[in-house]
Amino acid sequence: MFRPLELFIGLRYMRAKRHNHFVSFISLSSTLGIALGITALITVLSVMNGFQEEVRGRILAMTPHATINRWNGVEDDWQAVRDWALKDPRVMGGAPYISGEAMLNNGSFVSGAMIQGILPEEEKKVSDIGSKMFDGALEGLQPGKFGIILGQVLAKSLGVMVGEKVTVITPQSIATPVGNLPRLKRFDVVGLFKAGMYEYDRGLALVHIDDAAKLFQYPEGAVNGVRLKLHDLFMAPRFSLELSSKLPAEIFTASNWTQDHASYFRAVQIEKTAMFVILTLIVAVAAFNIVSMLVMVVTDKQADIAILRTLGISKLSIMGIFIVQGVTIGLVGTLLGLIGGVALATNVDVVVPFIERLFNIKMLSPDVYLISDIPSKVQLNDVLTIGLVAFGLSALATLYPAWQAAHTQPAEALRYE
Repeated sequence: MFRPLELFIGLRYMRAKRHNHFVSFISLSSTLGIALGITALITVLSVMNGFQEEVRGRILAMTPHATINRWNGVEDDWQAVRDWALKDPRVMGGAPYISGEAMLNNGSFVSGAMIQGILPEEEKKVSDIGSKMFDGALEGLQPGKFGIILGQVLAKSLGVMVGEKVTVITPQSIATPVGNLPRLKRFDVVGLFKAGMYEYDRGLALVHIDDAAKLFQYPEGAVNGVRLKLHDLFMAPRFSLELSSKLPAEIFTASNWTQDHASYFRAVQIEKTAMFVILTLIVAVAAFNIVSMLVMVVTDKQADIAILRTLGISKLSIMGIFIVQGVTIGLVGTLLGLIGGVALATNVDVVVPFIERLFNIKMLSPDVYLISDIPSKVQLNDVLTIGLVAFGLSALATLYPAWQAAHTQPAEALRYE
């Protein structure tokens, strides 16, 4: 902690009118550079947080938080497994599913897809697919009716609409007098959904779980596993780990949404870390301008330093005077940057449309991007980390000039005064 003397002299040097205007310019540019760097860093990370949350919400609208599967791929007593899982207070709901790959055909149009068998009344407990329907409803899937619900892009690629038919071709074959032929089944299109994720809109088709069992030749009542929804989605990794320890390892396996989409979320985290490092370098450049400013101040104040030393002030106190100057610049720049960054990040939804109207442009065209509006989410830990890093760099930049000032020789400094 600095004593009042160091603080008083350091702040007085800050307030004093300098005859060297270039030093004042470097001081101002350092402050503004730190502030702008922090503002950019907070805004960019907040926008990335917003995109991550938006995409995560779209993914979890279609996928469960956790899944219980059998190693052999077929579970014939899914009600018992679901009821056992529902005893955990963290679980909101559970639903069975059957999943398999198939080819969909309509005339000359052919497309691969993931066929997912569901129980419509149970599926609403684990996903929001019902709210993504824009034509038809989940209730249109009736057992034995062989109805199918397609993603919007998949339906467009097949050239079908609600009320038309598609042929589902499975990898399983059937023996005939002319040899083995693939299994074919005609399905009626009873609904279309738009999840907002190309992965699902282009490659997912829903059928009733009983029809899926017949299609993939499963025994009656057999499913692939049970999908679970939790009250807190961020508890899914810990929950699935606990499930794995409780379930017989040779029979069941448990997974969660962070594992199912690990590559995507890992890529987002790497990108966020890279942006943090790159933009922190901008703050570092501005912070280390303080070195140049303080070196010039030390040179300008050689006589003052010498007089203070002859009056008995210690080297440590001399260092304290110039550290106060640098830290003050860093503190002001950091505070301005934090205020500006938080203000800009929380008003991205106002600033971006204004820029688009001003220059008559569209930053994220809805025809190209799944998300046409720029979301933003300010996280307290990001703001605190950025503030501490920026202030730390500013404080670090003061050490060398302050050390140089403390080692000024009074006799040499006053020789030509």
